[in-house]
Amino acid sequence: MTGWTPIAEEAERATRVLHPDEPFPRPTRRRVLTVANQKGGVGKTTSAVNLAAAMAMRGLRVLVVDLDPQGNASTALGVEHRSGTPSVYEALIGEVSLAEAAVLSDQSENLYCVPATIDLAGAEIELVAMTARESRLKEALTPDVLDHIRPDYVFIDCPPSLGLLTVNAMVAAEEVFIPIQCEYYALEGLSQLLNNIELVQNHLNQNLWVSTILLTMYDGRTKLADQVTAEVRRHFGDTVLTTVIPRSVKVSEAPGFGQTVLTYDPGSRGAMSYLDAAREMAERGAAAEKGNQ
Repeated sequence: MTGWTPIAEEAERATRVLHPDEPFPRPTRRRVLTVANQKGGVGKTTSAVNLAAAMAMRGLRVLVVDLDPQGNASTALGVEHRSGTPSVYEALIGEVSLAEAAVLSDQSENLYCVPATIDLAGAEIELVAMTARESRLKEALTPDVLDHIRPDYVFIDCPPSLGLLTVNAMVAAEEVFIPIQCEYYALEGLSQLLNNIELVQNHLNQNLWVSTILLTMYDGRTKLADQVTAEVRRHFGDTVLTTVIPRSVKVSEAPGFGQTVLTYDPGSRGAMSYLDAAREMAERGAAAEKGNQ
């Protein structure tokens, strides 16, 4: 009998990721989440695409709307986003429907993405002059459009700012998903984000609520990471997922190859952590839905 080796263990983990035994539970109604944090470098886009990929690999149908002009989510999902590609920009200004802009990612047959092109960079200026400027994405993300794509989950990946694009995402969604990095400045600016969410609740979308917080970039070698983790859990309680995403070179490398970490290195700690976080989200969501019926 062959003995244990680190390579054998990673290969076994990779097999479990790529060839799952059982699917994640499906929510009884579609969940639309805005992934927001105005602070850059917190793992926002990374979390959005990897959670989406994990859910898709486990049988859920997922749509990622890339609302960041940098197009990093589109890159990670292997979706074309050169200027001129039908994208979220054309959907916002009403030139194409969101369903026409949505394309299948090569990461999974259950994973769709509405790409962002560089054209989106000037959209905030253009939106200012438009009627119902805060609701353009909501108008594009109609029930008919979503019924055409049939996603169980929609992740809207926002730019690292609190501008008009992020407000559009919050008006279009019911839930806010906040990634927070386990570092010294983790809570800096978070109160401003929560204030903006409250403003949107009061004036534009009373159904909006912060449903999920995910701790990212956790480094178990530092006492600071544990302190930040404890502080966030103390403030936000059960809103914070039990799963914590560790610092991982593989997670950082994956987008450079046009992949999520779940396809780039499925046996890595980063891939397993995002899979665990996605499972926890799906189970919580299914349980919450049942509890509300």
